[in-house]
Amino acid sequence: MKVAVYSSKSYDREFLCAANSSAAHELRFLDVRLSPETATLATGTEAVCAFVNDDLGEPVLQELAKRGVKLVALRCAGFNNVDLEAACNLGIRVARVPAYSPYAVAEHTATLILALNRKIHRAYNRVREGNFALDGLLGFDLQGKTVGIVGTGKIGQAFTRIMAGFGCSLLANDLRPDPACEALGATYVSREELFRRSDIVSLHCPLTPETHYMIRSETLPCLKRGVMLINTSRGAVVETRAVIRGLKDGTIGSLGLDVYEEEGDLFYENLSDRFIPDDIFARLLTFPNVLVTGHQAFFTREALTNIAETTIANISAFVACGCANHEVSIEKIAGQGR
Repeated sequence: MKVAVYSSKSYDREFLCAANSSAAHELRFLDVRLSPETATLATGTEAVCAFVNDDLGEPVLQELAKRGVKLVALRCAGFNNVDLEAACNLGIRVARVPAYSPYAVAEHTATLILALNRKIHRAYNRVREGNFALDGLLGFDLQGKTVGIVGTGKIGQAFTRIMAGFGCSLLANDLRPDPACEALGATYVSREELFRRSDIVSLHCPLTPETHYMIRSETLPCLKRGVMLINTSRGAVVETRAVIRGLKDGTIGSLGLDVYEEEGDLFYENLSDRFIPDDIFARLLTFPNVLVTGHQAFFTREALTNIAETTIANISAFVACGCANHEVSIEKIAGQGR
C-alpha cells in the first residue's frame, strides 16, 4: 500500500523502514500533524499512519475518504483522537498497536516517582552550580508506603511488579481485577478508597468518558493530603487547573506528568527558541515539586520496534484480507463495556 505517515520524526523513519525492510509498502513520511489543513497531503495514498496528537475527527476523515484512504493505522494504543462512528460511516478501517513493551511506560513511571521523591531534578541543577547543600532535598523511603494503581492492564501490571519490589503496600482499581496483580499483593478497592489511603497515586487507565477528568476539583478532597500524583496515561484524565489549585493548597505534595491535556501544540516539537503560549502549562512548570516529561514514557528501542512491527503488520493484513490485525470499531468497544 501507499501510506502517508503523519507526524513523523527521524526515529519513526528508522523503525518503520526497518519493519518494512522488504519494501512491501510505499511509506511517504510527513513531518506535519494530520489536520483538516494537511489531510490533502494524503492524496494518492490508500492508508494513513497517525500518532497520538493527530486529528482524526469527522472533518479530517471526510477529507481522507474523498482521497481514497481506506485504512488509518495508528502507531499508538490510544484512539480517543479518532471519531470511530464517522470512520465506520465512511468505510475507513481503524487499527492500532494495543500493546508495546509495557515495561517502557512502567519503568518511566517509577523513574518519575524516584526523581520527585529524592528531588533529583533539583539536586542535578544545584550540583552543576556548585551548591552541595541538602536543604530542601529531603525524601522518604518507598518501603512500606501505599501505592494506588488506577488501571491494571499490561502497563499497570508491570508497574505493580516494580512497586512490589520496593516493598510497597499496593492498592488497585480496575473494572477487571487482574489475578497477576493480586498475586503480587495488590488489593482491589474502590477508587474513592484508593484515593483516600494512597501515598502515591499512579494513573494507567485509558481516556474514556468515565475517566475524563478523573482528577478534578470535586475529587481533590478525596485524596490523601500531600499525595504524590503520577500520570503516564492520557492527559485529559487530569484537570490541570484543579491540580494547580491542589499544588498551591498542599493537597498534592508532588506531581509527575508525562502527558498533558493540551499537549498537542507542545509535545514532540522543539520550542526552546520561543515562548510557550499556554499559560496554564507555563504555570505548572513554576512549581519545584512538579516534574514534566514530554510524552516520552514509551520511548525505548524495544517499544519503538514493537510499535513499528505491529503497525506494518496491520497494514499488511489489511492488504491481504481487507481486515487489519488489531482493528478498533464501535462494535468492539461496545463489546468491551466502554
